[in-house]
Amino acid sequence: MPSEAPQPRDIAEDLQLAIGMLVRQIRATTGGGVSLSQMSVLKRLDRLGPSTATDLAQAEKIRPQSVIATVNSLQADGYVTRSPHPTDGRRLVIALTPEGEALVRERREAGQGRIAELIAERLSPDEQHLLAEAVPLLRRLSED
Repeated sequence: MPSEAPQPRDIAEDLQLAIGMLVRQIRATTGGGVSLSQMSVLKRLDRLGPSTATDLAQAEKIRPQSVIATVNSLQADGYVTRSPHPTDGRRLVIALTPEGEALVRERREAGQGRIAELIAERLSPDEQHLLAEAVPLLRRLSED
């Protein structure tokens, strides 16, 4: 008798739990200092380049007020700067400082390094291949 296909709700629950545990493990490796929301904004600036608070809020799918609070703390810590928008004097452009770029780079390298270690230590070559095949599916789930 064929086994019943897993239900999307069950897959979602298992996936959410597994991803949460993996993220916590990576965070423990990469250390503290900045919150998840702060790191998300820093990584977004790294990918998009200098942006306005409105652009960041849309990309992060949060309110502009939340982005502004996050940017305020990042600026106080020296990770971002604000400068006048070149064509709209009412807006400011937010950009990474060299310290912000270094933090993003450090965290990315530490996180990728930890994930690579876990993959090598805990998964067989066949499982590694299966995981590689799953990455595009996970990427599709994360797209708008």
